[in-house]
Amino acid sequence: MNSYKDPDHQQRQSAAAAAKKATLEKFRAASNDPAVADRHTARAAVNEARLVRKAEREAAKVVREAELAHAAELVLQAQRDAEKVEALIAVEKTEREALLKVEQKAARDVRYAARKARK
Repeated sequence: MNSYKDPDHQQRQSAAAAAKKATLEKFRAASNDPAVADRHTARAAVNEARLVRKAEREAAKVVREAELAHAAELVLQAQRDAEKVEALIAVEKTEREALLKVEQKAARDVRYAARKARK
């Protein structure tokens, strides 16, 4: 039942082996090509540059975060200073009000004593 169009098993195996061998030779030839080596070198350089840029971005990010933390600390210090100033102002205002009340009482006492002296 073999026809001239159907190769036998041995012929199919040898054809497959020849095809594999041809493909392997093609890849070996391509890997020995200097242009391929140049492309690999260029790709490695691009990847290295990409990694360097990424590291630089990360370093810049750390610097920005440190600057923001420092700025936040400065803001907190300014808020603490403002609270101290407000407290001092409140104390001074209380002292002025107390002094004013004392002066008003003294003036009232003087008027009262003058009225008593007139009678």
